[in-house]
Amino acid sequence: MGIQYKAIASPVISLKYLFPFICQSLFLLYICLMKKIIITIDGYSSCGKSTLAKQLAKRLDYIFIDSGAMYRAITLYFLENKINTADPQAIEGALAQIHLEFKNNMGQSEMWLNGENVEKAIRTMKISNHVSDIAALEAVRHYAVAQQQTMGEKKGIVMDGRDIGTTVFPKAELKIFMTASIEVRTHRRYDELKSKFPDISLEEVKENLLKRDLIDSTRKISPLRQAKDAITLDNSKLSMPQQLDIAAGWAAEILNGQLATVDKSA
Repeated sequence: MGIQYKAIASPVISLKYLFPFICQSLFLLYICLMKKIIITIDGYSSCGKSTLAKQLAKRLDYIFIDSGAMYRAITLYFLENKINTADPQAIEGALAQIHLEFKNNMGQSEMWLNGENVEKAIRTMKISNHVSDIAALEAVRHYAVAQQQTMGEKKGIVMDGRDIGTTVFPKAELKIFMTASIEVRTHRRYDELKSKFPDISLEEVKENLLKRDLIDSTRKISPLRQAKDAITLDNSKLSMPQQLDIAAGWAAEILNGQLATVDKSA
């Protein structure tokens, strides 16, 4: 009988191939153990802020907070209860009756208003047509901002909106300002709505976006504007994986203590 040989893997070769995976695992562990940061994503309607915020939060194992959902839920309450927005006492009284919270549903953060899941109800065109007006009310913004700041006390969050980097968290470690052409934004919003609202037109969607842009950027309280230290991310020609990689790269540089090296353009 011939001699039988048993192959023994070289530990040197094994380590050679395992080394990149070990480094990546150690880096992720390092990120999880180190001090958390706050990441803000502001920008115009239908720029994909929430999509990026959700994906970035998942990659970093952070908490995603959809500030827009909060304003939509408040708008829903005001419309359903016919609150007179010209009456300061009526507004204050309504806000005192509102309880907002995010609940996890199979990995998705959903908006609850006074114990009821309103995630679907707040995504209609009716709400879209009124949310900028309601969100512009001084009492409403103070109410929402106070809740948002409480949510971010422990850091480790990604929050999107229109005044997150300028008003809610002016000292956030990473601020991103997203933008895209009106044509791209219109088609994105239209594709999102057409299955739910077959009769909606591109022109109607575009008019709604332009109206919201105007209201958001000219309102007296916390208008939509880019923070001086925010990084611009124009995703008109970017895929979702591409924009996520760019944003995650900025976050990694800051977590590595390389804030000064972050490129302020994309």
